[in-house]
Amino acid sequence: MSIVIDDVLFNYGEMQMRFDTELPANRITSIIGPSGSGKSTLLNIIAGFEQPLSGKVIIGGQDMTDLSPSARPVSMVFQDNNLFAHLDVTQNVGLGRSPNLKLNAADHQAIMSAIARVGLNGKEHRKPEALSGGERQRVAIARALVRQKPVLLLDEAFASLGPALRHQMLDLIDALQQENAMSVLMVTHTPEDALRLKTWLIFIENGQISATGEAEELLSDTGPQALQHYMGNQQQD
Repeated sequence: MSIVIDDVLFNYGEMQMRFDTELPANRITSIIGPSGSGKSTLLNIIAGFEQPLSGKVIIGGQDMTDLSPSARPVSMVFQDNNLFAHLDVTQNVGLGRSPNLKLNAADHQAIMSAIARVGLNGKEHRKPEALSGGERQRVAIARALVRQKPVLLLDEAFASLGPALRHQMLDLIDALQQENAMSVLMVTHTPEDALRLKTWLIFIENGQISATGEAEELLSDTGPQALQHYMGNQQQD
């Protein structure tokens, strides 16, 4: 599903942000840039959690600018995974189908299928405290899957994980994207993630999109100077 950000203006404190781009449909797009540059704000605008001053958010050819988050064909996974401590895996995933957990047979089947797909068979009745960090993120991904939305937003969802586990999560997202033909937008501070998944890349700095293109091209030695400077800073961190 295509996503068009049509000359969107947004004020964040004293910074005025402006986003204008079209994202390729049914593939993974990475969003990188310095802290505070507007990466998460862009996702929140697409999801409907933030309202732009002007401009349009068009998803699948339809203007979503004035629609609530629940009315948009979008699911979002955050870094802190937003699980409820008093609910087990099945219940946390079930919230993606029904906020009051009133579930029918089809809902239960979809929940079990999603839990199996993210590799959590046998852990359906565990509470979040009994899960590892990677397992909790798998629950959050399963919850997004059962919503069956064509757009998936990941806001630094794997930033707190170690390299090996982060790679597992990235490979899972890659597989799920291909299976479901989703459009995935992934905010990351790790440019290697964009290269691992051969993504389309958006580079944001100072509240504006300064470069877009294939990750392999933009992150090469011949990529934009601003992006090379950012990469240099990353290497020093």
